[in-house]
Amino acid sequence: MNYTQQEVLQFVSEEDVKFIRLAFCDVFGKQKNISIMSDEIENAFEHGVAIDASAIAGFGGQVQSDLVLHPEPDTLCILPWRPEHGRVVRMFCHITYSDGKPFECDTRSILKQAIRYAEEEGYSFKFGSEAEFYLFELDEAGEPTKTPYDYAGYMDIAPEDKGENVRREICLTLEQMGINPESSHHEEGPGQNEIDFKYSDPLTAADNVLTLQTIVKTVAHSNGLYADFSPKPIQDKPGNGFHIDISVTPDKNSQNLSFVIAGVLDKALDMTAFLNPSPASYQRLGTGKAPKCVSWSSENRSQLVRLPAALKNGRRAQLRSPDCTLNPYLAYALMIYAGIDGIKNKTALPFVADFDIYTATEKQLKRFQMLPNSLEQAKTIAAQSEFIKSIFPKKLLDSYC
Repeated sequence: MNYTQQEVLQFVSEEDVKFIRLAFCDVFGKQKNISIMSDEIENAFEHGVAIDASAIAGFGGQVQSDLVLHPEPDTLCILPWRPEHGRVVRMFCHITYSDGKPFECDTRSILKQAIRYAEEEGYSFKFGSEAEFYLFELDEAGEPTKTPYDYAGYMDIAPEDKGENVRREICLTLEQMGINPESSHHEEGPGQNEIDFKYSDPLTAADNVLTLQTIVKTVAHSNGLYADFSPKPIQDKPGNGFHIDISVTPDKNSQNLSFVIAGVLDKALDMTAFLNPSPASYQRLGTGKAPKCVSWSSENRSQLVRLPAALKNGRRAQLRSPDCTLNPYLAYALMIYAGIDGIKNKTALPFVADFDIYTATEKQLKRFQMLPNSLEQAKTIAAQSEFIKSIFPKKLLDSYC
């Protein structure tokens, strides 16, 4: 729901809200929050809430550590797993310095800038996502193990699929928060699951990604399980991907989408450090169905970008390299900028790769650029990229590279 500031104040007063979580994330996409009591919300709207950011990744050191959180009323939602009496709600925030100057490493604001840029150019984007995670058992001390919750396979059903009820609880919890998951199923790995989101505007889509990870981990823990979103939880099993679907309007005859795909492919190497920001990311790439080179095709799941079969909702493209260690605000911002670059320059699509990359001959593979094979290589490419430098502030780039 898109609440106004006054409506939030009224909701807090009438609905027995006692705690308000002000949420944000560090530059790497890890969600953070501070809780305030309900009688502090009016002051928070007027003046913000000061935090010591010195210990938050990418937010700075001891010298200039004071930042201010400003709650955004249109992001209000109830946390349904908290008590009915003395309710807890959450709002996402934008971040400034104490003098009111925007904080340059507020990644949510970076995405807002990308959205405005696209609108100024006459385009709007929508994103969907497919998040994969493993469910592992906990030991007697409540610590995670590497014992999968089940040994079911792709789209199996109960009783082999033990995660069915967990996914159901996750989806129902999301629905209570006003978030509509599109589908869920068991993935290929033992204990591996996937939850897919419907298309939404970029900011909502990114907020939903952070919310999803919180809900999955919370529901898993309540069921005596540990949810692992890392790129390669089990070395010889499928990795966890975070596939991103993208569409653009206007898109007469899918021409603009073709340019968007070409732009994303053209900037793929530059973006990899942000789409795959952990060392384990590179254990996943090039294995299973995770891509290893810059290529595209229709429906072929071994490519970096694929065009899923078009249904009534129209054409979209899917980027298959990212994993859940990314910061969704930065990932979507990068894809918008790369897409607009492709449209403005009328970047041509490279030849289509209608074959299985994993069984391709050396001669076939020579025609493609390879994705970075390590985080260090990806960092080097990003640090030298004029495209990345033109988008992200130096402080943020330094945090990654």
